[in-house]
Amino acid sequence: MAVAQADPGSDPAGGARFFCTAGRGLEPFLMREVRARLEATQVEYISGKVFFTTCSDLPSMKKLKSAERLFVLIKKQLPIAVSSLHKGKILNEMQRFVNDDPGSWLEAISLWKKLLEHDPKREKVSQRDANPLKRKAGENETIIAKKLKVEEKQEVAKDHGESQEDKLLQGSPEQGEAVTRTELQDHRLNSTTEKAADAQDQEDLTFRVSCRCTGNVRKVITGQEAGRVIGLALMRQFGWKADLRNPNIEIFMHLSDAYSVVGIPLLRMPLASRTYIQTAGLRSTIAWAMASIAEIKAGALVLDPMCGLGTILVEAAEEWPVSRKDVFYMGADMSDAQLLGACDNLKAAGLTDRIELLKSSVTG
Repeated sequence: MAVAQADPGSDPAGGARFFCTAGRGLEPFLMREVRARLEATQVEYISGKVFFTTCSDLPSMKKLKSAERLFVLIKKQLPIAVSSLHKGKILNEMQRFVNDDPGSWLEAISLWKKLLEHDPKREKVSQRDANPLKRKAGENETIIAKKLKVEEKQEVAKDHGESQEDKLLQGSPEQGEAVTRTELQDHRLNSTTEKAADAQDQEDLTFRVSCRCTGNVRKVITGQEAGRVIGLALMRQFGWKADLRNPNIEIFMHLSDAYSVVGIPLLRMPLASRTYIQTAGLRSTIAWAMASIAEIKAGALVLDPMCGLGTILVEAAEEWPVSRKDVFYMGADMSDAQLLGACDNLKAAGLTDRIELLKSSVTG
């Protein structure tokens, strides 16, 4: 599906824009699910992500079963044309993610706070001690700095004609290295006091940027470089402080040949991490999708002849349907270890009275 440039901001009448990540091939399942569960509109997908608009609250969105992670959408736009630009121009283009539309950032932060505050079983608004977004080794760690703060001496700036911060943004030799203990000025909201009513409240936010670069983009810039540029732009624009270890908020960015996406994760743990699964087996999102294909009806016998750890049965019994006592679930496997793990999962999910396990072979 082609990616059209869209306004990710919230609309009081039509809802706010979000996106979820999904396993490869699960995008159609997730699209159907957000329409059914969240009455979502403007549903579209690109590989690995589904975008949608909804008025739903966070508890409702937590019920999504085919999604990996849930984000408030800040920006979704066409990719940076890396083939026609040199590295400095690309980094300058990236600054525009922040500078061209600061209002979308403030709206997204306000929405993020509001959703968490109105969630009765919410995680803390601060994402402190949060597990970082899952990253492939050597692929995408940004993350701007442990602490990018300190005052910059005006005399030095005059002598050198530019600040240390500007050097970093212009692709100085140290640009590929981790930024630690770098002395940068703590920028405040000078000319932007009229931006939004709650801008001053957001000035004390601490943040980190997690960036993933794929495709041709990755050949030109690293996730670390991209994240640093975005981080410095946020500091300049809003006066936020960077904090690698204990940020209030995490900014997620994915730059590819097909799109540029920026968002805020709403939850510390992935939606795919089920609280009712004790021992992980088949990925829970895949198990749910497989169970959904069965279209379980009242009076059905649901058999998984090679049940393993029972993940498909647990997902099916949790979802279709809790109230129908006449649906019978059965799992079989030849492995004692697998069946013991399945028993643990049934106990953890409280489904021992609804799912029967037996040791058996499908071959006879």
